[in-house]
Amino acid sequence: MNPQSHPAQPIAPTRKPRGRHMFGLAMLALGLHAAHAIGAPMQSAGKLTFVDANTVVVADWRGGQLHTLTLPPAAAGTPAPFNLKDVSGAIAKVLNTRPESLRFEDMAVRPGSEVAYITLSVEANGASAKPRPVLVSVDAAGKVSRVDLDRGRRESVAIGDLPTSDKHLWRDTPAASFTVTDMKFHEGKLYVAGLSNASFASALRVFDFPFKGGAAVSSVEMYHPVHNQLETRAPIRKMVITNLNGEPTLVAAFTCSPLVTIPLKDLKDGAHIVAKTVAEFGWGSAPAGMVMFDAGQGPMVLLTHSHKSADLMSVNDIAEAATKPGVTTPIKWPAEPTLGIKSTYVPMRVAHIDNQDATFFAALRRNEASGAMELVSMRKGLFLRLSDFVNEYDFADFKYPANDQWSGVHRTLRTDEGYADLAPPAKP
Repeated sequence: MNPQSHPAQPIAPTRKPRGRHMFGLAMLALGLHAAHAIGAPMQSAGKLTFVDANTVVVADWRGGQLHTLTLPPAAAGTPAPFNLKDVSGAIAKVLNTRPESLRFEDMAVRPGSEVAYITLSVEANGASAKPRPVLVSVDAAGKVSRVDLDRGRRESVAIGDLPTSDKHLWRDTPAASFTVTDMKFHEGKLYVAGLSNASFASALRVFDFPFKGGAAVSSVEMYHPVHNQLETRAPIRKMVITNLNGEPTLVAAFTCSPLVTIPLKDLKDGAHIVAKTVAEFGWGSAPAGMVMFDAGQGPMVLLTHSHKSADLMSVNDIAEAATKPGVTTPIKWPAEPTLGIKSTYVPMRVAHIDNQDATFFAALRRNEASGAMELVSMRKGLFLRLSDFVNEYDFADFKYPANDQWSGVHRTLRTDEGYADLAPPAKP
């Protein structure tokens, strides 16, 4: 409102507004607040990250926005492993749809709650109908609750510089669906990886949080040893933020699978970043998840992949590699398929993974036999579920040797996975 075009009118100090006028003012104020708090309708629910225990940010690539949802307070959860072998069926039942209609977009565990939050796209009827965005919560007992995206407190911000709608990958995949590939919150800022519409399409957007306006946008370039070229288009797929040699640094992975480091201080609006490649973990796979944790042997980074086993590395090794020039030469295929930091092979393949608590990872993974999506926990430091396999230890007449070191581990894992009755007895 322009105050010059609406001169102030004198009001007698003893006069009070009439009841109807007061009601109108109150409703106007409520409407203005709601318009700011709710933001534009959500058109898609993609990547998500928790800012704190009660605040989650969901990326909406179709609407070109990030949405902050304030959740009702939740009671502290007691650590308990997830063993939900058909979470897709349980979610479909609550949403009154078929499991085949669900597309799982992302998963994150609400801090301190032991509850997983999952974003989904639900196929709508009709070839031209857009999928329906959904956010659900799931606890270890299998209770599924839908989060109402149209009610409650929600604030939004435009992502900006979106890939144009006429750009597609593999004909049918909109480039805009990669507008946000990962998000991390760190010290009052939200770091958003993905694509922009610039010629250097790989972008890192940094938003002040709570949202105060648009992002500071940096383009990213990195050397890819598998392709033996500098790359500026394909986006970061997964990332974590940690201190390397006293410097807050983003550690990120791209498809096929180079690992790079980027000091946060270099991320400025309009900057072009040359990321340092510190490792190459092999070709033909896309990063599926990246988490930091400490299981008692120092800070570690676990990088999971879509088509190969996970890579486990220490933060100390990444920090040491960050002080060196970086990888600048191609791999020698097939004799030397990896370069740089040496990781530890971990037999884990999941669709999405997050830190559940100090003891467990929570993971979404697809059951290859049934096709059902599973929500399961994996114990940190062991990195597998024993019940995925049948081996010598599983036969009824097997006897653990007197000095066997694995019976205690097997007892723990079988109990975690819901088979306490099959766990070997504790030694007297």
